Amino acid sequence: MGRLDGKVALITGAGSGIGRATAILFAREGAKVVVADISQEGGEETVRAIREGGGLATFVKTDVTEEEDVRQAVQAAVDVYGQLNILFNNAGVPGPYGVVDVSAETWDRVMNVNAMGTFFGFKYGVPAIQKSGAGAIVNTSSTAGLAGSVGSPIYSAAKGAIVNLTKSMALLLAKSNIRVNCVCPGPVDTPLNIQFFAGMPNPAAARSSFISGIPMGRIGKPEEIAAAVLFLVSDEASYITGVPLPVDGGHLAR
Repeated sequence: MGRLDGKVALITGAGSGIGRATAILFAREGAKVVVADISQEGGEETVRAIREGGGLATFVKTDVTEEEDVRQAVQAAVDVYGQLNILFNNAGVPGPYGVVDVSAETWDRVMNVNAMGTFFGFKYGVPAIQKSGAGAIVNTSSTAGLAGSVGSPIYSAAKGAIVNLTKSMALLLAKSNIRVNCVCPGPVDTPLNIQFFAGMPNPAAARSSFISGIPMGRIGKPEEIAAAVLFLVSDEASYITGVPLPVDGGHLAR
């Protein structure tokens, strides 16, 4: 028996990194997974990996900044698998270094993908989950959403918005039997993390400096974040809601 047997999960940003690792883990635990990603190639690769492992998955090309795309992704879960029980708002992009030389367009891009994409997930995912009677929602924030970020204040602002949206929605949905939490990863070995450090004046030095500040002395793995997400959506976390959970090798414990 898997921990997610009989559940249907929608995961945005599931074409790589944390999203892919979580999609594969959810399927292994018995969930039927809707893989949503802006990358056709990445999304289909995730679906192949799930099916090769004996799981069930379908891909929906989704740009989370497009409201209609998110609506269609939620509808796909209902149309293909009959319901929606779990939503993982995970799609995100890194932010640029600094503020002074950053354009308004870049600000909008970072905020729209990270924060507005999460909002759209709630807007269309919540009614579908309510129809199933109960469920769980997890959002991907960041340690940068819980503390200031010298590297990218804009990214920190976007991820901080997700933390407070998580808490507010947890309160709003508590009596609907829908739990809402967020994971706050530290640096993780993903394409997004590579992009983040690439935006620094000295990427190698920035990465090395960041790792030196992690008590466990290493970058996290996508599978480690996926395990935390699995716990938060599982019955083991049935009394947990409104929590931003750092998964960061002890970085914020300093």
